[in-house]
Amino acid sequence: MWRHALLLPLLLMASCEGETMRSPVEPISIIPRPASMELTGGEFHPGGQLAIVLDGDPELMGAPAALLTAALPIAEDGDAALTLRLAPDTDLAEEGYALTITPEGIVLSAPNPLGLFHGAQTLLQLAPLDGPLVLPCLEIHDRPRFEYRGMHLDVCRHFFPVDFVKRYLDLMAMHKFNRFHWHLTEDQGWRIEIERYPELARVASVRAETLVGHYGDTPHQFDGTPHGGFYTQDEVREVVAYAAARGITVIPEIEMPGHSLAALAAYPHLACTDGPFTPATKWGVFEDVYCAGDDAVFEFLEGVLEEVIALFPGEYIHIGGDECPKTRWEQCAKCQARMIGEGLVDEHELQSWFIRRIERFLNARGKRLIGWDEILEGGLAPDATVMSWRGTAGGIAAAKQGHDVIMTPGSHCYFDHYQADPAHEPVAIGGLTTLKKVYAFE
Repeated sequence: MWRHALLLPLLLMASCEGETMRSPVEPISIIPRPASMELTGGEFHPGGQLAIVLDGDPELMGAPAALLTAALPIAEDGDAALTLRLAPDTDLAEEGYALTITPEGIVLSAPNPLGLFHGAQTLLQLAPLDGPLVLPCLEIHDRPRFEYRGMHLDVCRHFFPVDFVKRYLDLMAMHKFNRFHWHLTEDQGWRIEIERYPELARVASVRAETLVGHYGDTPHQFDGTPHGGFYTQDEVREVVAYAAARGITVIPEIEMPGHSLAALAAYPHLACTDGPFTPATKWGVFEDVYCAGDDAVFEFLEGVLEEVIALFPGEYIHIGGDECPKTRWEQCAKCQARMIGEGLVDEHELQSWFIRRIERFLNARGKRLIGWDEILEGGLAPDATVMSWRGTAGGIAAAKQGHDVIMTPGSHCYFDHYQADPAHEPVAIGGLTTLKKVYAFE
């Protein structure tokens, strides 16, 4: 069944259970492993080209048909049939599919186009990378084990162009992921155009230079090269549509109340102190955050979120909520007045009040809130989903309170760690997280 598969090319080398081996040197390599797979004996040799037969509405089957046509030897007058069948009355799960390969041909069926798309990805993993098309005869019935199967991409510390994001989405689709968590704002850069606040693109999207090496190195070294970039709203729409065509929902992350230094560089009046501020040139946690006592902050954030909501049709908006120091709030007259006015006992409750206020705004517009596990501190917002990164304890605590949880512990799910010998890999934050360790995470 579909696990949290890994987005690494090495996965194509991984094999399934021993009994699915075609030969001692040619394993059946499908990632993630199907819910059930039975080898029925023999092989399918089309002898020439395949002809796609669409059993159902051709418009609905356009995406899986195009995927297969681009990768397999397919022609209108092909010698053998590859049948795509929409079968809404079957007992297959919402994203499930059935794949049958016999010596006579291939039949891929699913209750909807998304299931066909997933099945097409499985078929492509079975196909050889080069040489003639030869496939093992088998029966696969597959369905996802998890409703949420996500990958995250931080484009703030390092900006990636649209073409890279699309390639990332292609690899996600290959491994049947269905949620793209797009981290768009940070201390080091603001990466999404907000028409109401043009200084975010002009000022907040560019930092003066970037830290070289590790954060703890002494002295700190910098590259002296400005680093910037942001996505226009048209580019965002393009990415969202590209993802949707591959069965992937995009979840934007707009960080608050911490990790907001780049935004404060553009609009310093939103901080507790006067500044000035600049987008961060090194990594870490910074004490200057949005002022929780100033209504102008909520006017700004709601204005940002209005435009973000219009761009992302998915159910969720991620608001961060992690690593927010309380130093400025402790010394800020506006924040202390807010605490008194709202009857809050400490700054942790002030952060909870902040998150709850944003959640009410999102809920009123048909959206749900996701936050990192720090949003548990001071009391969890009523309908919030918790993304547990500091281990699994926060996720377990949130689940016991009746909240949805996404497990993303840094020990297994953060790919900014080394994967093997650090001497032969690019600089990482530290740690050692091997492919085997990540794939084994339950």
